[in-house]
Amino acid sequence: MATFNADLTREGPGLLLRDIRTAKDPQVEAAAGVIAAAAPDVILLTGIDYDLDGVALAAFAARIAAAGVAYPHRFTARPNTGLATGLDLDGDGRLGGPGDAQGFGRFAGEGGMAVLSRLPLGQAVDHSAFLWRDLPGNLMAGAGLADEVAAGQRLSTTGHWVVPVDLPDGGRLTLLAWLATPPVFDGPEDRNGRRNHDEAAFWLRLLDGDLPFAPPEAPFVLLGDANLDPVDGEGKAEALLALLGDARLQDIRPESLGATAAGQGGANARHKGPAALDTADWPDDPGPGNMRVDYVLPSAGLAVEQAGVWWPAPGPAADQAAAASRHRLVYVDISLP
Repeated sequence: MATFNADLTREGPGLLLRDIRTAKDPQVEAAAGVIAAAAPDVILLTGIDYDLDGVALAAFAARIAAAGVAYPHRFTARPNTGLATGLDLDGDGRLGGPGDAQGFGRFAGEGGMAVLSRLPLGQAVDHSAFLWRDLPGNLMAGAGLADEVAAGQRLSTTGHWVVPVDLPDGGRLTLLAWLATPPVFDGPEDRNGRRNHDEAAFWLRLLDGDLPFAPPEAPFVLLGDANLDPVDGEGKAEALLALLGDARLQDIRPESLGATAAGQGGANARHKGPAALDTADWPDDPGPGNMRVDYVLPSAGLAVEQAGVWWPAPGPAADQAAAASRHRLVYVDISLP
């Protein structure tokens, strides 16, 4: 099982498909190569532009197949990013800007999610239309939203999905997938920080049975890009820390050699979290430095064989990973009963 923010997003609709179809775009080819090298059975892609018929996703799957690994089963759904609301959500006095969408986006579908799988996928459930105000214990009240905005603001910046995977023995493994907003790029009201917190808290409330949806049955794997480090950087980490410490989940704490070998000066020198756990390579000074923001958390009953972050030690493989994305692929190998 793996998750990977592949940075497959472009500045307008159709541009990602154009780049993929050339079979020569360095970043696309590097991302396909990383996935083929890691060869997970199931992978959640985050940060990939969505189109209605999944054409770009199919084209990217073909590039991965050309690199050696086929994923015949795929799922994607329209994300909240770029989804127009007709409201002035960001309060800048204008309508129709990227900050006025349900999730920040310059066009509908920018930076969505997708699942690629060697195994058949069941009927997915998309919770992305769930309203922020309906989350028990939410932090929306302090976000400074106008009444008409609060009435229609969805919780998910990108999406919250429940995706079943059909196993060879007839059993089922369920994916709980999400991509949260960065807890920055706002003002003193901390709207994005509050929303980021509550996007993680959604899973706690779902597992607790506090939402109008059935809690997932084990075995399941919670995975995606929380856009939040549990120790370093900005943001409200309480919900994420609760997930990492929840007895129903396993935090295997995947590590890499490459993250440790990466430059640890600047912002990195001030971090409290272990560098080996980092999954994103961001600039420092200015910038937050490297952080752990991508997660694969198997349910408690699953037997974990190994786990890691695809951030090789310096060399050609590390260069490929760097060319693919600012993020690194995170994987967990589980032994099914």
